[in-house]
Order: sequence, then structure tokens, then C-alpha cells
Amino acid sequence: MGKSASGKDTLYREILLRCPGLHTNVMYTTRPKRAGETDGKAYFFVTEEQLSRYETEGKLIEKRVYQTVSGPWIYATVDDGQIDLSRGDYLVPGTLASYLKLREYFGTEHLTPLYIEIDDGERLMRALQREMKEKTPNYRELCRRFLADAEDFSEENLREAGIVKRYNNHDLESCLNELCGEICRKA
Repeated sequence: MGKSASGKDTLYREILLRCPGLHTNVMYTTRPKRAGETDGKAYFFVTEEQLSRYETEGKLIEKRVYQTVSGPWIYATVDDGQIDLSRGDYLVPGTLASYLKLREYFGTEHLTPLYIEIDDGERLMRALQREMKEKTPNYRELCRRFLADAEDFSEENLREAGIVKRYNNHDLESCLNELCGEICRKA
């Protein structure tokens, strides 16, 4: 977990290559697909109605609603059979809020928080570069996310969640080596 543009997606892909025994979970979202995204790969792109059905069926593990400049976007983890702890270990990207809900659902003993951090200036430049690649860049939403992350991942919230260990992603290779040293020995 980490703030937007901290490198979570890049680290996630690389860790899965280096630790092939890990399983994954694809989250659900109502947000529009970004350029290059495929349904079912990074996310399942669904409607609010589809998520409501999962909630009615008792399959919603956690959901977060973000009031974006383009309207509400929902992100959710659904108990759809993807996660079966008897099969092994999972690497699941998310936010602090999703971590807390997953911990509540699966139990503290089954989760190890991996908090990625990076200097806010570098993170903002990465977010801007990523947004500039979009067909229709949404700079207002980029700014909203950047500011919301400061609150969501405040030192107080991290402390309350018991997040002690941090992985600095200023240098990708160093961060990967540190993360893989932690993850791969457990998998």
C-alpha cells in the first residue's frame, strides 16, 4: 500500500516476477479504464449496480468510494473465490483503508502490511508524467488524489493501523530487493 504514484503497481508487477509462488487478487472498480488497461487484469471494471449485487449477496469484503472531480469512483475487494488462504500467500495492492478491512475479514495473523513511501515532490512528478500520457488528462483529479492521500496516509492513521515498517521507493531496485527479501522468504 502507499499513496498514489508511489510506485505500487510497478513494484507489484516486479515482485510477482521475482516471487512466482505468490497468488494475486484482482480488485473491482467503477472508475473508467486508463490507457492500456485491460478488464480483469489490474481491475474488473464494473457498474455500481454490479457492486451492489455483490454487497447484497454478502460478497463485498471492502469498498471505498472516492468523490472525484468526475463523480464517485468505487474500488472494492469481492469474495469471489480469488482468495483462498489454503492455496498459499497473496500479494494484494491497496490503500490503508483496504488493508484495515482485509485485516478485519481475514485476521491480523494472515496479513503483513507493506507500506511504500516516496518523497511527495517525486511522487507528484510521477503522477503528472503518468497523467500526461492519458488521452484526456485529468489534472484536477490528480490534485484531488494527491491531497486526499496526505490525509488518508497521515502519520496518525499509519500509527493507528500499526504500520511501522516502511519501504522507500526512491530507488526501484533497492526497494524491490528489500521487499522481495521480506516477501519471498515468507511465500
